[in-house]
Amino acid sequence: MDKIDEVLTRGVAEVLPTKDGLADLMSKKKIRLYQGFDPSMLSLHLGNYVGLMKLRQFQRLGHKVIFLVGDFTGMIGDPTDKSATRPKLTREDTLRNAQAWKEQASKVLNFEGDNPAEIKFNSEWLDKVTFKEVIETTSNFTVGQMIERDMFQNRLKEDKPIHLHEFLYPVSVAIDCVEMDVDLEIGGSDQLFNMMAGRTLMKAVKGKEKYVLTTKLLVDKEGRKVGKTTGNALFLDSTPEAFYAGIMSFPDEVIKLGFELLTEEDLEGISQRIDLNPMLEKKRLAFNVVKILWGEGAANKAQEEFESTFQNRTFSGDAIKVENKGNLVETLAAFSQIGSKQQAKRLISAGAVDVNDQTTTDISTTLNTGDKVKVGKKIFLEVI
Repeated sequence: MDKIDEVLTRGVAEVLPTKDGLADLMSKKKIRLYQGFDPSMLSLHLGNYVGLMKLRQFQRLGHKVIFLVGDFTGMIGDPTDKSATRPKLTREDTLRNAQAWKEQASKVLNFEGDNPAEIKFNSEWLDKVTFKEVIETTSNFTVGQMIERDMFQNRLKEDKPIHLHEFLYPVSVAIDCVEMDVDLEIGGSDQLFNMMAGRTLMKAVKGKEKYVLTTKLLVDKEGRKVGKTTGNALFLDSTPEAFYAGIMSFPDEVIKLGFELLTEEDLEGISQRIDLNPMLEKKRLAFNVVKILWGEGAANKAQEEFESTFQNRTFSGDAIKVENKGNLVETLAAFSQIGSKQQAKRLISAGAVDVNDQTTTDISTTLNTGDKVKVGKKIFLEVI
């Protein structure tokens, strides 16, 4: 029961309807649980990693974990926190984006062995839903339930449109729960509305209780998601060095929460250690996360490179020299802190790259010898 309590407490914002009820169920049987991942990007990111770590904890207790790719719901687009309708993706977009996800998720979850995690795609059943079944399913919800969402209320006040298909996103997510017959759904606290829709439908269709567990969000004191801001997005297909450096750019106030959400470290005494030496604890946080994702050897190498690159170098007049590969993307991709063309393109498109003190979002930008390139707030390069 102590292990169950830890899983239901660490990094957890809320358990509905009750934590005690879920703990009791878990003590009596191995439950079936899942988290859905929206394939709107080519790579899983730090926020997804938080969910993967929680799934990992359940898997290690012997429970059945499902990693659900929302290739169907991704075409609708999750309206959560969106001030405007999100552009719809095609089936090809969603499948392409999710191609490498199992490999990335396997850094955290075990897809083999005695209790393997299972990967599913919700198009398997949602492609087959008839219009008659859609009508029958939506009869379990009211317009009032849907319109009460904060982002919809904000759009109404700002006279921005709300499209009917956006109401169908939580309905589709609810069908996922019923089709997989789960006992529990996990997601970030910003996903509570969508997950509660599944609870409503499960009760209506199967007369069964579906528990909901929301994880805390890794946010700074202004409420901004850490690891997703411009120039600081952390993706699981990046390099250990880039991930380590990204965590080192976290504000000190999220170090404790970072340990809680991103590691398996004992949290006893963490606040006192952070107060005494926040830099040391942040380095320990970065090391532990990289160790989980890439192994101890990669974590040691990433830490050594960070210390030699960032801590022991004065950037004023002493930028890191990089070989000109002809254009900005190729040159950045060859630099170990960035490590791939995909990551380089992301940073450029996000406006996180300056060339000779001018921000550029053009991925075709050419470089000349002597150009000064700044990436984010901490990477300074001189082209040679």
